[in-house]
Amino acid sequence: MRFPIGFMMAQSRHRSRMEKRGEGRYPTVLMLEPLYTCNLACLGCSVERHTGKLKDRMSVEACFKAVEECGAPIVNICGGEPTLYPELPELIAGLIERNKYIIVCTNALKLAEKVFDKIPPSPHLFLMVHLDGMRETHDYVCNRQGVFDHAIEMVKQARARGYYTYLNTTVFKETSVEEVEQLCKMVDELKANGILISPGYEYESVERDIFLTKEQIHDKFKVIRDFSSQYKVNATPMFLEFAAGMRELPCAPWSTVNYTPTGWKAPCYLIGEEIIPDWKTFWEKTDWAYWESRKDPKCLNCKMHSGFEHSAVSEAMKTMKGKVQLGMWSVSK
Repeated sequence: MRFPIGFMMAQSRHRSRMEKRGEGRYPTVLMLEPLYTCNLACLGCSVERHTGKLKDRMSVEACFKAVEECGAPIVNICGGEPTLYPELPELIAGLIERNKYIIVCTNALKLAEKVFDKIPPSPHLFLMVHLDGMRETHDYVCNRQGVFDHAIEMVKQARARGYYTYLNTTVFKETSVEEVEQLCKMVDELKANGILISPGYEYESVERDIFLTKEQIHDKFKVIRDFSSQYKVNATPMFLEFAAGMRELPCAPWSTVNYTPTGWKAPCYLIGEEIIPDWKTFWEKTDWAYWESRKDPKCLNCKMHSGFEHSAVSEAMKTMKGKVQLGMWSVSK
């Protein structure tokens, strides 16, 4: 299966509850960034996400408040580098007590020190290790030599210790589709649980020209889509069709909400037009219809997984063919 049955059932139950309540918009994932401190300064990362001071991190209590307010069944802990968050064991234990599924997005540099033997494996906990290409490309994107080899070793150790472990690959100009397929093959070799592949978002604060145009995204993802069924790729078939330019989808910025050390980031994880301190104002005052339309210049080249996977699943659920395709994909590999 692409994901453990409990993870998929939690999403399915949440979607069913929201639809029964007549909710057209609802969060499915909370992108929780308890800190903007990082031990890397990757070329494709927005500057604010790796330059924050550890003293400015949010409290565990603030994290739990955001989790309860948004109600999403999945909490994606990112940042910053979440393994640098001193209260990470307490945070993860509290989220598991709240029956949340947790994804920890990490560069893996501190997994041995901060996670292994400190945070036990759990069916509710997934490690998502950042690998943006094979050795040369990944070390270039991370702006440091040796990061790739260390990450590979940490994936091996994580799997040996019983952690659910996935790879997360962002596709840039420097990323060849051949490298992406090599990473997909490596998932099986490492006995990892899967790989998430998404185009990079063109952050304004990033100076280097490493991002793909929409046409380049289509070209690369047509090839990725063609070989994806052979591997444990954790992007749905309809999302890959969208990334390959074979269909259009509305954005669902409200499906993946983002809480940061400075507040709720509106309208989405990628675009910070406003930082809003309280949930009620963020949820009720953000112009969701405008951002769904993708008319804003900041949205023109965006095909990020975080904004469109919810829409892809919703579109698939509209027809029997789509439901069957999604179901077969879910239980394969």
